[in-house]
Amino acid sequence: MPAPILEALSEGVLIYDGAMGTQIQAADLKPEAFILNAPTYEHPRVQAAAERLEGKNLDGCNELLNITRPEVIEAIHSRYFEAGSDIVETNTFGATSIVLAEYQIEELVYEISLEAARIARRAADKHSTTRKPKFVVGALGPGTKLVSLGQTTWADLEATYCDGFKGLLEGGADALLLETLQDLLMVKACIVGAQRAMAETERKVPLFVQVTMEQTGTMLLGTEMSAALNMIEAFPAVVAFGINCATGPVEMAPHVRYLGQNSTRPIAVQPNAGLPIMEHGQAKYKLTPEDLAKHHDTFVSEFGVAMCGGCCGTTPAHIKAVAQAVGGRKHSADAHWIKNRHLFPGFDFTMKTDEQAAAQSLVGCSSLYQFQPYHQDASFLIVGEKTNANGSRAFRDMLAAENWEGLTELARELEGEGSHVLDVCTAYVGRNEERDMRILLSHYNRHITVPLMIDSTEWPVIEASLQTVAGKPIVNSINYEDGGGRVDKVLSLCRQYGAGVVALTIDEDGMAKSAEKKVEIADRLLKATREYGLPDHDVFLDCLTFTLGSGDEEFRESAHETIKAIEEIRRRHPRVNSILGVSNVSFGLKPATRQILNSTFLHYCLEAGLTAAIVHFSKIKPENQIEPDVWKIATDLVYDRREFAFR
Repeated sequence: MPAPILEALSEGVLIYDGAMGTQIQAADLKPEAFILNAPTYEHPRVQAAAERLEGKNLDGCNELLNITRPEVIEAIHSRYFEAGSDIVETNTFGATSIVLAEYQIEELVYEISLEAARIARRAADKHSTTRKPKFVVGALGPGTKLVSLGQTTWADLEATYCDGFKGLLEGGADALLLETLQDLLMVKACIVGAQRAMAETERKVPLFVQVTMEQTGTMLLGTEMSAALNMIEAFPAVVAFGINCATGPVEMAPHVRYLGQNSTRPIAVQPNAGLPIMEHGQAKYKLTPEDLAKHHDTFVSEFGVAMCGGCCGTTPAHIKAVAQAVGGRKHSADAHWIKNRHLFPGFDFTMKTDEQAAAQSLVGCSSLYQFQPYHQDASFLIVGEKTNANGSRAFRDMLAAENWEGLTELARELEGEGSHVLDVCTAYVGRNEERDMRILLSHYNRHITVPLMIDSTEWPVIEASLQTVAGKPIVNSINYEDGGGRVDKVLSLCRQYGAGVVALTIDEDGMAKSAEKKVEIADRLLKATREYGLPDHDVFLDCLTFTLGSGDEEFRESAHETIKAIEEIRRRHPRVNSILGVSNVSFGLKPATRQILNSTFLHYCLEAGLTAAIVHFSKIKPENQIEPDVWKIATDLVYDRREFAFR
């Protein structure tokens, strides 16, 4: 059975509340409201903090009011419910250790969150009826430090958001919300923290996410909406996605339209009451309740928005107007998520069937900044190979010298040459691979706009990398060399952190040589990826190839066998991607010969259905730039045509 809040959402548009801070300011509280000075508190840590602070005024810490003035917060929730809200958010926008540390109460994350949920729960229960239930969403905001800029760490974010969400869950929240988020890497860490909190409390509730788009048209760090949505849809735990804060409804409209056309999840929109205007040194919001309601009417009818509310500057009067305009309205049949709602019975995103995955508009990967489609109309997905210690001497030398700026510039060169994704590997004898990946990927995360492929054979390195890279990367790779233990571990990481995967046709007997064996292992790998809920389009099967430069009779037909395997896998599994490290085919040959053979082999692999290739793209030549007789020689080598040979 779906959660009650999702049952209500399935019936029609739900109404969020408006701003909390505006209402706290309107309450005109005395300074003692922000002092922990009562003689006893229920929670030992709160009592200890009160004794330690000795009556210090923590003015500005609105979250403290959950403990010192719960009746004030409950009254605000009640006013929003009376105005027509179906949902109120808990007074926990800054309830993380990062924010509370500014007030010297960072140890009170759990207690503040627990009390906030209890307060909102009381208000919701008082205003609920059988016909019209009211709901509590446990909401945590972005904090004051960005992990992508190195201002905090993944571990700290995951831990504090887990603590906050545990308090909210145990206090009775019906759903969890990450709101006003500005950094995709932070979004990812907070989602993992929320999932951990649900596991530790044994309470599974819907998880909602809302990002903030600035007047520039991107998130604070430059993230496009397509990158944010692509990453979010890699997390089955996220049931609804949306946008709030920073701007009014006019500025939000293009982003809301985009979500309506592309999101497979219900959409939530909470604008500010217009852009702020400074009056007498204070920001004033001028958008009227009637105007906000008109915009939400458009959002619901034209873009399929499912949850409407307000952010900064909005009041119960704004929410009353919105509720009267769109509350309970049936969802727009034209919304992308509604068109595909039958694919997600009960809004259960735990596992993705192939049909569900086909509903996604944004099939691809993403970086902190941009979305990259897997399908390229006039080319193939180009994966740059020079950011790999195993394939580039220049990279290896700079890594040994810990020249991180030089390594970043090398990556920029690959971007400039047209690479859509960069394959990154720091595995080098005598060095700490995990440390190197964390340092290098933190540079790439900030300075490289194309998505990344995390290339490692060690699952701890893969996990560390996934905690360093924003967006939706691709993990390279899994295989059955050890019988399957590593497959299970890496696929669980891909599912937990939201990533695609490269799967190599290797089993307990080694690299597959024949097309038949390659296809057999590929089928086995796909069974595993599907069991872990990875959609076929996020799987890249690598049929591998051996060098044709060894002269070894055993490998004379290896390139042709690879081409046949690619063709058969494409026929059997049309949504699965295929990939090759093309330069392996020419290993051991002279540079000029390698360029010709790589180009020729890639040409025929693409004809067979190859969708992606790890290559040095500037060294690949089209057929019309290679002499016909040279092309014929290379083709004969690829297909093992021994026209003049004695057999």
